[in-house]
Amino acid sequence: MSGKLFDLSGQVALVTGTSRGLGQYFARALAEAGADLILTSRKRETLADFEAEIKAMGRRVVSLALDVRDQASITQMAADAYAAFGQIHILVNNAGCNVRKPALDVTLDDWNLVLDTNLRGSFFVAQAIARGMVKHDYGRIINIGSVTSVAGYAGLGPYTASRGGIKQLTMSLADDWGRHGITVNCLAPGWFKTAQNKVMYENKEWVDYLVDRIPLKRPGKPDDLDGAIVFLASEASRYMTGQTLLVDGGISTGATRAMLATKEQ
Repeated sequence: MSGKLFDLSGQVALVTGTSRGLGQYFARALAEAGADLILTSRKRETLADFEAEIKAMGRRVVSLALDVRDQASITQMAADAYAAFGQIHILVNNAGCNVRKPALDVTLDDWNLVLDTNLRGSFFVAQAIARGMVKHDYGRIINIGSVTSVAGYAGLGPYTASRGGIKQLTMSLADDWGRHGITVNCLAPGWFKTAQNKVMYENKEWVDYLVDRIPLKRPGKPDDLDGAIVFLASEASRYMTGQTLLVDGGISTGATRAMLATKEQ
């Protein structure tokens, strides 16, 4: 198999939400595969150190401000991105947020914050960038979902609704834009320690419970996603669209729970 299938040299990738967390790992993996980068964050200045890191890798890089809840911000970001590079080959819709509360305590503001960021924001960013992709008859759009795209967890009502919506949105956009040479897929990580959820990993009892439910017996490490993000961005996945790729250590299989149930019988 030719390594060229995974080579992103000469391509431009836009990754939203790159001020911290998995967004930086996604961007770094794409840069290592050869792509030039457009980085975004609500506050552009938070990207300075990471931009310098990408430049040190020999890649071209531009940092732009983006608030995915603000349509004017999305429109301006897309215009600036195309002005900077002329063509965007890859979009990684990573920007997101979460509110953890029992369902009875979720407020309208909580709901709107999570759904507007994770679901509505992803749609309108994809729409803005896809306009240019359509002109070039080429594009790779990767929506970042979660294991909660296919499974529900207590205390995550708005989040699971948004990630389930991402899975369905991915299929719809794949059908809409396939004729234009654009693939749209969903990368769904399992339980990974990030800045957003690090407080949960300080609870050893919870971590032990989590690990027991993961067939591979450990939470994910950010670089566990490198191969998947490059695969979905590259020619290696050219005939794959509308799919959700779970990288979750197997937790979505429910294997541990089924095994325990069998033992109890």
